[in-house]
Amino acid sequence: MESVTCWQYSPSRLAKLGFGALATVPHVTLNDGNTIPQLGFGVFQIPPAETERAVLHALTVGYRHIDTAEMYGNERDVGDAIRSFGVDRGEVYITSKLNNGFHRPDDARRAFERTLEALGFEYVDLFLIHWPLPTLYDGDFVSTWQALEEFRADGRARSIGVSNFQVAHLRLLAAETETVPAVNQFELHPYFQNRDVAAYGREHGIATEAWAPLAQAKVLDDSTLTRIAERCSKTTAQVVLRWHVQRGNIVFPKSVTPERIAENFAIFDFELGADDMAAVDGLDRGEAGRDGPDPDTFAYILD
Repeated sequence: MESVTCWQYSPSRLAKLGFGALATVPHVTLNDGNTIPQLGFGVFQIPPAETERAVLHALTVGYRHIDTAEMYGNERDVGDAIRSFGVDRGEVYITSKLNNGFHRPDDARRAFERTLEALGFEYVDLFLIHWPLPTLYDGDFVSTWQALEEFRADGRARSIGVSNFQVAHLRLLAAETETVPAVNQFELHPYFQNRDVAAYGREHGIATEAWAPLAQAKVLDDSTLTRIAERCSKTTAQVVLRWHVQRGNIVFPKSVTPERIAENFAIFDFELGADDMAAVDGLDRGEAGRDGPDPDTFAYILD
């Protein structure tokens, strides 16, 4: 007989943990001393015309971490939503990312200025190199990183990091630059746990941000996950997001559906036990589970 390993928190227990009617999202302390909300709202593939409405709903639900990128084309709409919601700028954590066509340092500087202009704010909380592009620009992402170090030094980026960097890419930055990335944002979900990259981050104080935390919904019908969800009286998505949080990952699921946006936020009133965590860990398919591009060969530049 299967043991029950899912713990539901009572209202009194939640209150003792600091969670009120509007959940308080845990924060992760980065290697530069700044903190980041562990759960955020992603706007990847949300059309600009729908972004402001989706972000407004996410902010109403309680999200205070928005993840966007130059490549997404919706930075302006993210900024408009935050201003429309009416909270102080410092209450919302904003991440954006350098577009692939702007790795040369002067291009990166101009692109970053356009990001700030589009958002309508004087700084971003976190700015990332979106892809390493090792087959382009003579494989030079080191000089790109040095441009980001300037943005951090002048305060326009409170923290800087990378996205989709493999271990070899991270080692090169460590060998040739002074600043350890605060985060590495890369594909990570139950079917592709990217363990070598995650382990390198843990060893060197680089926080893990998981994109595609639900594997583009591919894990939602998994029998192991649905059994855990039924036992916990939660959805499969909530179980997977809870697994990420308990693993220490920073996640930012994306949706334009109000009910799903709220559902993805409701993951702090239960906890997965050790057996269930191990069961999710066991779903890893290694490289066969990768859903997105391989960072070692990805060379896409948006015209």
